[in-house]
Amino acid sequence: MATSPMATDIEKGSSTEMYSSDKPIRTQMVVANPAPLGLTGFALTNFVLSCQNAGVLIPTSASQSIVTGVALGYGGLAQLLAGMWEFSAGNTFGATVFSSYAAFWFSFAVIQIPAFGVRAAFEASGTLSEFHDALGLWLLGWTIFSFTMWLATLRTNVCLTSLLLSVVVTLLLLALGEFKNDEKLIRAAGLAGIVASFIAWYLALAQTVNRQNSFFELPVGKFPSSINLRKAS
Repeated sequence: MATSPMATDIEKGSSTEMYSSDKPIRTQMVVANPAPLGLTGFALTNFVLSCQNAGVLIPTSASQSIVTGVALGYGGLAQLLAGMWEFSAGNTFGATVFSSYAAFWFSFAVIQIPAFGVRAAFEASGTLSEFHDALGLWLLGWTIFSFTMWLATLRTNVCLTSLLLSVVVTLLLLALGEFKNDEKLIRAAGLAGIVASFIAWYLALAQTVNRQNSFFELPVGKFPSSINLRKAS
């Protein structure tokens, strides 16, 4: 039976190029926007903790075990995954922010879980006041980090800038509250944290809804400088 020239060419191509060619086969991986996952992971975990700190819906004297569970599963793991996917997408800012706040929630859970003995070590030595000072120092470090990340949002949009600024205020109030052992500062930090959570939820929704899946789109408040840069490019 005669073989067509086209079939012969395909055979030759598959046998020589696909298996013996020195040229690497290039594939392009498409990564969806991981920011909504990271934002919602932060928003929910921060919301639960902030409600307890502010005494809203959850009394301040309640156990933080529910916060610990959310911090490990959603605030920690989900944000870490979002951060790794931001690396893959080439977004340095998103990768740094989500991965770092994932580490924040993981370390928060370690401090709260009795099995790790962090608080127990201070209680055993009779220096519980030093535990609050150490916790305040930990929170102060995260305040400084959040401030540096806020500086990287000044030419993005109003929502993202407001989110990072509210996080800075929340962490600063928490740090001062631990240093001074002041419940009023802790409550104020809780209220600021609730505001930050709703901003994060809004920003996540704004990046999720579009004309293909919804009847509306949400504005994020583009700064004039960012609009001009987009037009120039």
